[in-house]
Amino acid sequence: MNVKNAFAHLNPIAKLGIVAIVALVCLLLSIVLASLVSIPFYGLDQISDIINSSVNIDAGNVSFLKFLQLAQSIGLFIIPSIILAILFGGSVKKFLKLESLPYFFPILIAILIILVSNPLINFVGEINANMKLPAGLSSLDQWMRNSEDAADELTKIFLKTDSVWGLLFNIFMIAVIPAIGEEFLFRGVIQRIFIDLTKNKHLGIWISAILFSALHFQFFGFIPRALLGAMFGYLFIWSGNLWLPVLAHFANNALAVVAYYLFDRGVLLTDPEKIGIDSESKLAVYLSILFVIFLFRVFYSYEKKKRLEVNY
Repeated sequence: MNVKNAFAHLNPIAKLGIVAIVALVCLLLSIVLASLVSIPFYGLDQISDIINSSVNIDAGNVSFLKFLQLAQSIGLFIIPSIILAILFGGSVKKFLKLESLPYFFPILIAILIILVSNPLINFVGEINANMKLPAGLSSLDQWMRNSEDAADELTKIFLKTDSVWGLLFNIFMIAVIPAIGEEFLFRGVIQRIFIDLTKNKHLGIWISAILFSALHFQFFGFIPRALLGAMFGYLFIWSGNLWLPVLAHFANNALAVVAYYLFDRGVLLTDPEKIGIDSESKLAVYLSILFVIFLFRVFYSYEKKKRLEVNY
């Protein structure tokens, strides 16, 4: 049986169902396989305790959690994207628009957008973090905040390292794999489906960005992550090249990892995550908004001109 283009004829709603099934099956298989591979190194009882969160996270089990994180990222994002590209389009490179590398100028603009958007993202994140649910939902609000604190604590444990090799592994785990996997799935597959469903590029981009943020299950970081997702979406839709949002996503995550490493070691005196939050840096937020708009305008004009030249 030829599986190439096997589901290309389906309507967008049915394709979303196929996406959910493939992603869930691949995720479960990746967790099972990662756990089986780890048994000789950690033991079945310890792995079970770690997965069920019945032991405290320490240096003895953080390596397994990192390995499991990698396996989950590959199983939930990268492998499903490849399978779905084959089922929906036949050719992975063609369907996901990976056939060529972007030019230097749009890469530069995309990375600059990530850099200058930092104060804006921090500012929006602070507003989001201070939001409260109505009094009647106080128990839900507390649960969400506890979950957020636990996720933040785990992230700090993952990022904590005293070696360059540890830093490089963190970049691979937190920047390389998520940038490839999440952009392949959300921009390469899901965004395309929602654009087909809504017949509107902007709606497709924002719905995909909202789902992208929701899947991280970090409720008080939802809005800034959705905003980043939309930025990646516009980089993709205007360039027609998925490698561009992959590189932008990588730059965003890698810069955060490196900044934490340098700040933790005292090389950076200012925490980059605080820029745009305190009252002294409000000007940075206004400048961030202006620069993001300007750079996106430059990017859009460049890509539009390039398309006209190609068509001509």
